[in-house]
Amino acid sequence: MHLPFRATDMKDSSAAARPYRCPDLPSAPVDAVRAELAGALEHGNAVLSAPPGAGKSSRVPLWLLEAPWLEGRKILLLEPRRVAARALARYAARLLGEDVGQTVGYRMRQESAVSARTRLEIITEGVLTRRLLADPELSGVGCVIFDEFHERSLHADMGLALCLESRAVLRPDLRLLVMSATLDSHKVAALLEDAPVIACEGRQFPVEERYLPLPPAAAHSGPQALWPHMADVIAALMRQESGSLLAFLPGTGEIRRVAELLEGRLPADTRLYPLYGMLSPQEQDAAIAPAAAGERKVVLATAIAETSLTIEGIRLVVDAGLSRESRFDPASGLSRLETVRVSLAGARQRAGRAGRLEPGICCRLWQQAEEHDFRPQQRPEILDADLAPFCLQLAVWGARRPEDLPWLDLPPKAHLAVAREQLAGLGAITPGTEELLPTPLGRQLVKLPLPPRLACLLLRAREHGYGALAACVASLLDERDPLPLADASLALRLDRFCSPSDSHGSFRRLRQWAERMARLADIPTGNAPDASGASLLRTARQQLPHLGEVVALAYPERVALRSGENNGMAQYLMRNGKAAVLPLTDSLARQEVLAVAAVDAGTRGRIRLAAALDHDVLEKLFRAEITESEDLNVSPEGQVNARRRRRLGALLLDDAPLPRPDGDACALALCAFVRDQGLRVLPWDEPARQWLARVRLLHQTWGDPWPDLSEDWLRDELENWLAPHLGNCTDLRQLSPARLADALHCLLPYPLPRRLEQLAPAQWQAPSGRSHPIVYDAEGGPFVAAKLQEFFGCEDTPHIADGRVPLTLHLLSPAGRPLQITRDLGHFWRNGYPQVRAEMRGRYPRHPWPDDPLTAQATARTNRQLARGK
Repeated sequence: MHLPFRATDMKDSSAAARPYRCPDLPSAPVDAVRAELAGALEHGNAVLSAPPGAGKSSRVPLWLLEAPWLEGRKILLLEPRRVAARALARYAARLLGEDVGQTVGYRMRQESAVSARTRLEIITEGVLTRRLLADPELSGVGCVIFDEFHERSLHADMGLALCLESRAVLRPDLRLLVMSATLDSHKVAALLEDAPVIACEGRQFPVEERYLPLPPAAAHSGPQALWPHMADVIAALMRQESGSLLAFLPGTGEIRRVAELLEGRLPADTRLYPLYGMLSPQEQDAAIAPAAAGERKVVLATAIAETSLTIEGIRLVVDAGLSRESRFDPASGLSRLETVRVSLAGARQRAGRAGRLEPGICCRLWQQAEEHDFRPQQRPEILDADLAPFCLQLAVWGARRPEDLPWLDLPPKAHLAVAREQLAGLGAITPGTEELLPTPLGRQLVKLPLPPRLACLLLRAREHGYGALAACVASLLDERDPLPLADASLALRLDRFCSPSDSHGSFRRLRQWAERMARLADIPTGNAPDASGASLLRTARQQLPHLGEVVALAYPERVALRSGENNGMAQYLMRNGKAAVLPLTDSLARQEVLAVAAVDAGTRGRIRLAAALDHDVLEKLFRAEITESEDLNVSPEGQVNARRRRRLGALLLDDAPLPRPDGDACALALCAFVRDQGLRVLPWDEPARQWLARVRLLHQTWGDPWPDLSEDWLRDELENWLAPHLGNCTDLRQLSPARLADALHCLLPYPLPRRLEQLAPAQWQAPSGRSHPIVYDAEGGPFVAAKLQEFFGCEDTPHIADGRVPLTLHLLSPAGRPLQITRDLGHFWRNGYPQVRAEMRGRYPRHPWPDDPLTAQATARTNRQLARGK
């Protein structure tokens, strides 16, 4: 495996450099600051603030090539958009009277035009980052220019941070120039070691701004009503005004919709062109080229045309005021495209397109008052992006803590945490630490110009023998879906991908990308490589039966099982616990297992790209991660239901009854059930309740050594005191009151059981000689109930607990009804008994009611029984 760039490559150009002198260039507003800018860069870094049309992108790099401090080295110009980089390289080369690839060249992913003579290299995307990782000194490079920095792409922010570190540690002679039209220049200047800010005026012709919001009648029809309105505005402008027109829309779907609505409505001299990132270079070139003689053009574009592009003949702009931006959701780990309002700075940039070459008109499809709610500037991508590639690159760079690098905006902590988790899961960084520590695999992954997940897919699939297929899958997944309106079948796309005869523009470009990926990852294609890449496609087609496995290697957390149907949707549950849906009309909707490559964010995201996965392959692929468990749950009646279950994350692979569950596990499950339902579900009988109350009374009276058997303690300690006595119970109803009593009794160590009987006896013997149970769990304390006559002769109230606790006496009538409740028996005999005797002797004449109860014999018998006994 080898890097796309090597340090030796960086030095070749300077060795081959020849003297350069900038020719006379057409005048431009930026000419006014040429000397000031040259002086600033003579001593260090600089910030150039210049509006669109000032000529900064094309002139400044060509001037700097002759600067003495450059010493024949290269200039790298970072351009955020591919179409702009290509167009700028051609225009700058034309200013020099050369072809692209001589003094001026460009390099981007999947495409380059450079030679040993190239001194100005216009680069895009992550090219600068990968170059810095391969060669931190940027050997052979004297200056790095960041153009259109106000767009605040993640690559630009990261490239600037790494260049600042390289300059601080390795290359103090490296010049950095940041150029922007709308950015807070002084904030950037502070980051660049207080670099001077140089401002110049632009050359902008007057632009008439017209606000043409949706008519009130259509405003309530939903967002789709905007596109017929836009088509009406475009058609009217092209009939009424001269010149060509540029329209800004949020995405390709809206571009197609407006194009359909304009069909047959434009003047005969007008041609219609789309312009967006997924078009081929040839299609993009056609959109930005000047209109043919005698013709005009209408260009329907995304934000790709907002900056750095001048389309000849444009003097009309129609702006929908919307853009589509990627937002990463750290909660779901997914990115989603959101349609948002353009920023005020972006709206000004778009309007400026109408006045680059002559006075123009900009029609804005919103009310001017709405601009109070617009963001002043575009939101930096670092705040909303998936930071996994970013973190892996920082780890290999040696930045252990991302926040320690010089940033204009710190990356969000939540996004960093998700990135660390993903990279650790891939084995790319060391897990269990907040620092970014790359593993050998991580260092391999960063050499491939792919996101870490897809780079990992290439290497793992190569080990499984499916490398050619993985290269094709990676190239598809690394770009926007070439068939966004088709169903979710990735196999459908791969079938067309692997057919060289399919002339779809996106597929042609993606095939070239797959071929390059295969070379970089040392993937054999089964035959000698050929220029067309046909051997790779033939091998990939042979490997298509393994597509589900390849996708699962890249997105293991998104393996999904079908869980049912609802409202015309097949329901799926993914391994990560997220729900997903697929229309029943989709070709994959009947598949039981899917490997999901793309899914919308949200609680029930729609599956956008997936492949069927055989259940046996799933088992083989994740054998080491499948867990087995014996799961027990208890019914409301207290019966244990035992199941043997096999799981992969949130996915339930097998669920079978367990005929003989483990006894200890059953005991623990029953204890959990009792804890949840409360101790009342246990088979309490009266002796058990009273025993518990007796122990609690002694704990309340003495404390130690009597244990605290409160309800909270018993509930918290069920596993310790109840579980050992549940035996092989699989139903709480198998626990008898006797076994519950045994469990409770074991809570009293020797000799406390004997002391319990002495201090808190279960029975009390009345003066009559009969024993009566003492009730301990009454609200007013322990009491004993007996017939009044059984207390004759007894003046003192009985006590328990070594005399510390008096018994409450319930004095009953011969019929067992309460006559008196007292804790002072002597007081009752003297004061209450006479009245009770007067009322009861007539009602119960057969029972003794003596005048003096203290001298009478205690008895439970009637007068007749007493007489017979004598």
